[in-house]
Amino acid sequence: MGKEIPVDLAHCIDFHGHLCPGLTIGYLASKIGMKKMKWSRADDEELVCIVMSDGCAIDAVQYMTGCTIGKGNLIFQDYGKMVFIFLKRNRGSFATGIRLSFQAPSNMKRMRKTKHVTKEKVACSLLKSPVERLFTIRKLKDYPLPVRAKIFSSRKCALCGELTMEPRLMISEGKLLCQECAPEGYSRGW
Repeated sequence: MGKEIPVDLAHCIDFHGHLCPGLTIGYLASKIGMKKMKWSRADDEELVCIVMSDGCAIDAVQYMTGCTIGKGNLIFQDYGKMVFIFLKRNRGSFATGIRLSFQAPSNMKRMRKTKHVTKEKVACSLLKSPVERLFTIRKLKDYPLPVRAKIFSSRKCALCGELTMEPRLMISEGKLLCQECAPEGYSRGW
């Protein structure tokens, strides 16, 4: 890898486990989004990131932005697209932000077809590409904001005894069951 790897990307690699094109795309999207919007890493839920693919890019987004599933400010929409939406909470239910859509450069497509080209080499080539060739970038105004993360009470499942978030419990024959234990077709309890 060597000197061409920025320090913050090296931290993403440590977090993720290896360098690959997906991690690099998430890194670049986060870096560009945060820079263009003049934001710093999230401590709480002040920033929100919506990702539309469940690949390696998400790990870089988490590391770079501070948005995580656990805090409720990293939202996964399973659209299978390398699209990243970065939002900042304002007052009310709307946000300002930026949307980045990855556009694979032609040399990346050629490199993938070439034998003996490693994923690390493809990732490093992305780092050298001009931003405007990698992403379609659009500012967002008055984007509908997802609600803040909610904390729910937990109750024990009547079969396995494991604590389960109340809204995820199912009713089966008058008993509250977790989704693992409930037979298919039963409705939610709450």
